[in-house]
Order: sequence, then C-alpha cells, then structure tokens
Amino acid sequence: MKIAIIGAGAGIGFQSVLQALEKGHIVTALSTNTDHIANHPNLIKINGSATSPVDLKKAIIDSDVVLITVGTKNKKATTLFSDIAKTLINVTNELNFTSPVLVITGFGAGESKNYLSFFMRLVISLFLKDQYANKTIMEELITKSALKWEMVRPGMLTNGDLTQSYKAINRLYKGMKVGKISRADVAHFLISEAENPKMLYEYVALTN
Repeated sequence: MKIAIIGAGAGIGFQSVLQALEKGHIVTALSTNTDHIANHPNLIKINGSATSPVDLKKAIIDSDVVLITVGTKNKKATTLFSDIAKTLINVTNELNFTSPVLVITGFGAGESKNYLSFFMRLVISLFLKDQYANKTIMEELITKSALKWEMVRPGMLTNGDLTQSYKAINRLYKGMKVGKISRADVAHFLISEAENPKMLYEYVALTN
C-alpha cells in the first residue's frame, strides 16, 4: 500500500518510514530534511513543510493512508500543530481525499489531560503546556472536519527498542495508567493501523 508519512525526518515518523519499508509498502516521506533517510526503491523523499499546501498535496496525493507524526523541540508558544491541521483540511478537501489519516498528538491533549498522572501533569505544565494546548486545537479541527481520522495519544516517548508489547486504550477512565512507550512501538501501532484500521474516529492512548 502507499503510505504518506508527514514529519518523517525524526522520531516516530522516521521509525514509521523504516518499519513501513521493511513490510514492503511504498512510502512518501515529507520532512524539512530527508537527506539522512537512506534511499530505498520504495521510498519517495520530499524536503518540504507540512504547513505548505503545495508540499502536503504532493506528499499525500493518491496515498492509501496518511500518518501525521510531526513534532517540535520548541517548548515556547507554537501554532505548528493547528497550522498543520488547517493545511491538511484545506488540501484534503481540494483533493476529495477519503483515505484514513492517523494523527499523533499526545496523552494530555484534549479530554485526556484530566487523566494524567501527577508526574505527567507536572511535566506538561512546566515544559510542554503550550505544545499540548496547540495539539488540542489540532485535534478539535481535525475531528470536526470531513477527514477519516484517528487520534493517537502516546504517553512519554522513549528511544527504547521495538517490543510490540504495548497497550492501545480507546477510552478514558478513572485510574488509567499511561506511562512510557518507545517511538518504535508507536510506529508499529501506526503501521498496523494503516494496514488494518480498527480504531477510526477514536482517540487511542498508547503505553507499555
């Protein structure tokens, strides 16, 4: 299948590229810098921005599924995530795009913020408050659009190994524990869902 990975240059996106190619998929990778991603017969690399309509359209056109995996190290106020959502909605409307779009946000966005552990609530409030506020806006924009969406909310990301022994939780409940998960395991979930979507129109928390 044809998988478009937006934010493919690092983290979850990079891991998703590697795993998708390993499984024989055709991958279009969009990032501000794809030069370090090894060339592959099934890989199309696009150096560009997820907030550029031209770049995004080029990346997702004719794709069977789109993975939005963009992150930022900027801990200050940002509109990156909501800007991506607005661009995505405009481009997909223009293309009459009907394939699934799986979106990485984070546990702590939207209603899930009320179910954070004390430690994670502290970390987000001290260091990631603005990021998560904008991720919440991204979720709201996309879930109210015509897109065939799925919101994926991993817990605290690590650079650990692929274990495939993680939990995917599609409901919020008192006492739920969402802790660490490796970027490789998040990528595994994304590729598995891309191949066989089971949780469309749901918010999915990921944790080990």
